[in-house]
Amino acid sequence: MLEILAAAALTLSPAGVISRFPAPEAEQGVAVDAGSIYAVDNSQIARYDRKTGQRVAAFKGDKAKFPHMNSCAVIGAELICAGSNYPAVPMQSQVEVFDPASLNHLRTIPLGEQPGSLTWVDRRDGSWWAGFANYDGNGGAPGRDHTKTILIRFDDQWRAQASWLFPAEVLERMAPRSASGGTFGADGRLYVTGHDRPELYVLDVPPGGGTLTLVATIPIAVAGQAIAFDRSAPGVLFGVNRPKREVVAMKLPPVEGK
Repeated sequence: MLEILAAAALTLSPAGVISRFPAPEAEQGVAVDAGSIYAVDNSQIARYDRKTGQRVAAFKGDKAKFPHMNSCAVIGAELICAGSNYPAVPMQSQVEVFDPASLNHLRTIPLGEQPGSLTWVDRRDGSWWAGFANYDGNGGAPGRDHTKTILIRFDDQWRAQASWLFPAEVLERMAPRSASGGTFGADGRLYVTGHDRPELYVLDVPPGGGTLTLVATIPIAVAGQAIAFDRSAPGVLFGVNRPKREVVAMKLPPVEGK
């Protein structure tokens, strides 16, 4: 019933594909800035020139130290990446920081055990925002399943300030996995992907915590995984096609409201 109601009321027209280009590292997610595309694959990252498509920098980390970088985002002068020990339990998460030009690793911010596995990080309104995944089965912690997927807002010392659960209609679509990608749009809304479905969930974030509100579902040309907005081109979202190992740029339909 949840699936039927969400589809009837909230599904927008599909995002249009703008471009595709191959990147062997396009496994977990993608980050983007005005000049570069960053393809992410667990323990490695590659930077590609947006004009030529050539790989111009690469990082390949020790898999024991970097077992699962799920997503990255260019925030200020740094490339901020969400990492965890997935699928090991108890779940341990950390933020990995890189120089975006050279991809030199600058530092690790250990977050320790959190209420889930860190899958994405963003910066908004002077705070850090982080998505923590929970799973049914492999990679899940005892006593927690996909319904425990959570958004947490942190201060600059990475102390939790507020948290939000995901609405039931989104959790139903993500089951048995979780939220793999997330980022804030220029409209102030949160845009989230799951692990497997070719869908983008547009969510309002109530002030102070609580439960996120589903605004719209947008069909997209990638099956979940981490995403990134092109901040230089309004409404342009990047994702990865895992089977084909390619980065896909898409133009989103307008979302009514803000």
